[in-house]
Amino acid sequence: MASPERLHHWLWALLINGLLIAVAQRLPLLTPAGWVHAGILGTLLLGSLDWSGWWAVVLYLALGSLVTRLGFRRKQDLGLAEGRGGRRGPENVWGSAATGAALAVLCVPGVLLAAPVPLLKIGFAASFSAKLADTCGSEIGKRWGRHTLLITSLRPVPPGTEGAISLEGTAASLVGSALMALVMLQLGLLQSAAAWLLVAGVGLLATLIESLIGAGLQSRWRWLSNELVNALQTLIAAVMAMLLAQAWGLA
Repeated sequence: MASPERLHHWLWALLINGLLIAVAQRLPLLTPAGWVHAGILGTLLLGSLDWSGWWAVVLYLALGSLVTRLGFRRKQDLGLAEGRGGRRGPENVWGSAATGAALAVLCVPGVLLAAPVPLLKIGFAASFSAKLADTCGSEIGKRWGRHTLLITSLRPVPPGTEGAISLEGTAASLVGSALMALVMLQLGLLQSAAAWLLVAGVGLLATLIESLIGAGLQSRWRWLSNELVNALQTLIAAVMAMLLAQAWGLA
């Protein structure tokens, strides 16, 4: 049973996020339903990882939205822009954040017996680094990729094809992953430069794996939506990062 102090903490997390969402929903980042789900996510993160976890995902959202809007008009002209004017809905919120939210909740005292909190935080960081890497690679590659190739065959394909990669997009993925890992390091969710390097590398690797999934499976399995692939990518990144961190003694 939760202590009165812990219950008070969660109630404050709910109140703060409710007030912030009421103000922020005027921004053209999420749909109305997306903002509601962002409030739920924010409450989970503030309640479990305190302000460091909350700020990590707010900065992820801001960076991802900024990258999505780079060259947006040109991507609209090419038919490659995100729908709804770039606004994200509930499916986008949880496709990106379900893995991280679950790992954050596992850090709450009492949820797991002797929870390996530093290891869980590395998985949390890797999940969002991988997702920002994917967003940067996709958005930059669609707009500025000069030679777009299918990752499984390396044959030329149109920009925006599932499983397509480009040199520009891959470089952007690496920058996005490293930047998000740096945010996690500065917020104290990662404890060393070695952990930052691990998370940045795993974020890029998980993005390439996601391209393989897109090229090999999405065209065959119609139920495998982009949001499910995103969730799978973040899960792969978190698991890889935690396994490698444990093997290398980083947590």
